[in-house]
Amino acid sequence: MDMGGMDMGTNMFQKTNMALARDFWYIIAVVMGVLVSFQAVNYYQSQIRLRTCSSTSIQFPTKPRNRFLQAWATLTAVVREVSYPQFYIPVRHLSFLTPPSSGRIIFLFCYWAVIIYMMVDKAVIHDVSFWERIGFRNAWVTVMQLPLLYLLASKCSILGFLAGTSYERLNWLHRWVGRTMFVTATVHGFHFYTMYHDGLIWNEMIEIMPMIKYGLGAWAVLLWTLVSSFAPFRRLAYELFVLQHVVSAILLLWLVYVHVPVYARYNVWFAIAALCFDRVYRTALLIWQNIKVRPNRSRCRGGQRIGHQAQVRAVGSSITVVTIKDVHFKWRAGQHLYLWIPQLGLTDSHPYTIASSHKVEGTCICNSIQLVVRKHNGFSRRLHDFATKLQAAGKKETVTAFVSGPYGAPPRWDIYETLILISASTGASFTLPILESVLTTKRTVCTKRIDFLLTAKQGEEIDFYVTRLHSFIERARGVGIELLVHVAVTQNGELSPFANTTIETAASSSSAGPTSGCCCARGNQSTEKVTEALSVDVESSPIQTPRKRLSDISVDSHVHHTATRPDIESFIREPVEATGGETSVVVCGGQSLVARVRNCVASLSDERAVHKGTGAQGLHLHVEEYCF
Repeated sequence: MDMGGMDMGTNMFQKTNMALARDFWYIIAVVMGVLVSFQAVNYYQSQIRLRTCSSTSIQFPTKPRNRFLQAWATLTAVVREVSYPQFYIPVRHLSFLTPPSSGRIIFLFCYWAVIIYMMVDKAVIHDVSFWERIGFRNAWVTVMQLPLLYLLASKCSILGFLAGTSYERLNWLHRWVGRTMFVTATVHGFHFYTMYHDGLIWNEMIEIMPMIKYGLGAWAVLLWTLVSSFAPFRRLAYELFVLQHVVSAILLLWLVYVHVPVYARYNVWFAIAALCFDRVYRTALLIWQNIKVRPNRSRCRGGQRIGHQAQVRAVGSSITVVTIKDVHFKWRAGQHLYLWIPQLGLTDSHPYTIASSHKVEGTCICNSIQLVVRKHNGFSRRLHDFATKLQAAGKKETVTAFVSGPYGAPPRWDIYETLILISASTGASFTLPILESVLTTKRTVCTKRIDFLLTAKQGEEIDFYVTRLHSFIERARGVGIELLVHVAVTQNGELSPFANTTIETAASSSSAGPTSGCCCARGNQSTEKVTEALSVDVESSPIQTPRKRLSDISVDSHVHHTATRPDIESFIREPVEATGGETSVVVCGGQSLVARVRNCVASLSDERAVHKGTGAQGLHLHVEEYCF
């Protein structure tokens, strides 16, 4: 393609524009270096805490022990108080317009300040080249962001690795970078169109330089991606959204490649490299995790050469529990994986939080992964219908499942004196493994108290979790951690009978012997009696008995039940004021719950003036928001 006309028009601007594009990536490199430094300091602080926890002479081991850590804690507290708050729009069908948290907004303003500066720096000069100068400048500002867009979209994210986070926590920035690119691309095209707005001249320009058509096509793809990525459209057909999003991403690269001149194509190749690295890494991970050269079928009934056997069980009218057997990789509490069951959808691969902690030695689930899937549309509905049909027919058949992951970079949970775990419905798939990991670890932990809140509209949504929560009460006593559990069913005030099962009943039933679903060798039966209560045999069907209203259930001394919406502020305040060290608040739920927790933590931190001379210790917040 003849680029002569474009080269002639850019000679006077090319040097400045390319220098700004390089400066953009220098800024990103500096930001990543700062984040790496922050991670190093936090790692040093966590190691100091864990070493201090091993000494019984220190009452509050999570307090800063020197001036540097005190200054760091004060700076951290200030940043947290500024970044945590979030304004929530409680209007039905408009809640998707809820803005990001204040910390993300501040970050976006800083990013936009850099972009705006590069859009106009030494470009707004009212001379004969005014329109052309700004047009070319914004072309460079647009294309220089292209690699960042694809780096932020990678599931095996290099930027996430350096920043100590994971791709799903960078996805919001990926969307906003794409929206920013749409604005700068619009400014670029508008100035050239204004320059040649006469119909005859514009038609001649398109004939002379066909690259203009490809540029308009790239702008149209950005516009389509912008509109289709809004939450209401994503929720209409999520599988279709993912498919068209992948196609749009590839099409955009080709259109930009043929649109820009040769000397600007390195940005496109950078983006292609990021995309290829991500796909190659994920493919290798998929092969390694789902193909076993020599499966050990004698050790675990479920070992197979390709894929994994998965047992599915419907719980009520909206929940499906999936047990994936004999996985040969490790994971951490808070991570997730992608599940693909070809029998239920050849192209459907969906992310689900791993609802179990890492393998407990001696259990009979053969290092299995448990997933709790709530029924929506598409794959999750087909999965629930499939499990329901199997149970109605009295079958316990398995399906072949493929997994990819685990993904996610959750923080350490055992370096805080108090843990406050808040979840709504299936959000407990994130918080429950955290509780389990702290209670079952053999390492030294700083945690002395854990408050667990689980809310749901209907009791059947949380049967799986409440059954396991009862088994953790006794375990917490054994390791010297105070565990307080609160369960709130807010819609009909009904709980499944399993929610009222006492720990004595759970323990006795688990120690009675291996269940019919046990698939491991019997050489560790003595260990099973101690640890089997920590895992749920999801293959055995529970005995169905009529539900009881909360007012008809006897008082449960292990779990506090309520039929009213919990007071989040009071729930957080009580343990925070009782602790002498740092507290971590973990929340997993919808936008409304997340916003309330964010604002409560920020307000309480400011009220107590943590790490600002009052002696009050810090409040850490970790947020997981589930949505399409």
